[in-house]
Order: sequence, then structure tokens, then C-alpha cells
Amino acid sequence: MSKLIIAIDGPVGSGKSTVARRVAELLNYTYLDSGAMYRAVAWKALRDGVALDAPAGLEALARSTRIDLVREDGTLRVLVDGKDVTEPIRSATVSQAASRVAVVAGVRTVLVSEQQRAGAAGAVVMEGRDIGTVVFPHAHLKIFLEASVQVRAERRYREHLEKGEVCKLEQVLEEVRERDRRDQERAVSPLVRANDAVLVDNTAMDVDETARLIVQLALGQSAIG
Repeated sequence: MSKLIIAIDGPVGSGKSTVARRVAELLNYTYLDSGAMYRAVAWKALRDGVALDAPAGLEALARSTRIDLVREDGTLRVLVDGKDVTEPIRSATVSQAASRVAVVAGVRTVLVSEQQRAGAAGAVVMEGRDIGTVVFPHAHLKIFLEASVQVRAERRYREHLEKGEVCKLEQVLEEVRERDRRDQERAVSPLVRANDAVLVDNTAMDVDETARLIVQLALGQSAIG
């Protein structure tokens, strides 16, 4: 099988990360979590008191930060300047901060370059919001993962509860809608479906069903290529 670059884009709560990890496992590919990189910068900005409305400061922070995605016992660990921040960057606070960091052009320039370097050799599955349009516009297979806003909010709500975070479904639903608006309206790399991306609506599908569908599409693409 050819060493494909598989790009999976979609809105918050569409299951991109979980599905991408499963696809990578099934294909024995490397999973690259682009969102984790933005979360890492956001986490450091919050820790160091860098204002989220200061583009120059955030860009400087991104350029001075070393972010490593390391697979350890089958789990992807995120390191910021050598410190394991895998769990802290998944908090609701960091998630909201990351959506603000991601609209900064200078930060995106730095991280997109890193993402392209990491996936250049192929045999990778990368997910995010602009992978098929900006990071890897020539990816062999592009997927746009979608689900209803209600289902996406419920998924996020369950994630918060599993982490012991207290919240209300109505609050999470509003956060998801706001995140969608911010992602779609940002001036730099807005969330859009690439013209050649396959739309996969997993509102009524679980992770394995979604992942296996994508694997079948990948196998078909590999046969064509």
C-alpha cells in the first residue's frame, strides 16, 4: 500500500481526533494531532501570562516553543519544551484559548510549517480544521467529518464529565456554536470543506464505523494511486 497522506478536517465535536487515531491504528500509520499543537501554545500562553489578544506576543511564543508529539505505549504524548502536557491541554479553558490562538496568522505560519515537515514522508493521518485546504492541499485522501451540532455538543459534554469537569449541556452547546462561528469566520485559514474532500456525516455512526469507512476509502485511493 502506498504511503498516503490522509487529511481529516471538521468542526469541534465531530470526532476528528478519536477517528483519526483509529484510522492510523488500522492502517499502521502515524497519527498527527494538529490541534494539540495549538492547544500547546495556548497552554503556555496561559501559563506565562501572554495575552490572547496580542498577536505579536503569541507569534513570538510559538517561535520559541518546542512542541513534540511522541508515541508512548500506543498513546500520543504532547511535550512542550520537554514537559508532558498531554492532560492539561485538554481542559475546557485551554480549548477555548486555543481557538483564539489559532486565528493568529503568525502562529499558524509557524505551526503549519511544523505540520508539513512532520507529515511530508506520508503514511500519516492528520486532523484539524485546515489540513486539506492549507497544510496538505495535495493530500491523497481528504475527509470532511461532520455531525449535527446537538450531537457534537453532547460528545463534548460527555468528555468534560469524564474529566471530572462540572458543566451544563446548554453551556457546552453554546460553546460549540461559538467555536463553529469563530472557526468559520476567521480571516486566516477558516474552516471550510476542500472541494475534493469526501463528506462523512457521523451523526449516527460510532468511532469504529467511521474509521472503517475512511480506511476503505484509503484502500481504494491506494489502489488507484
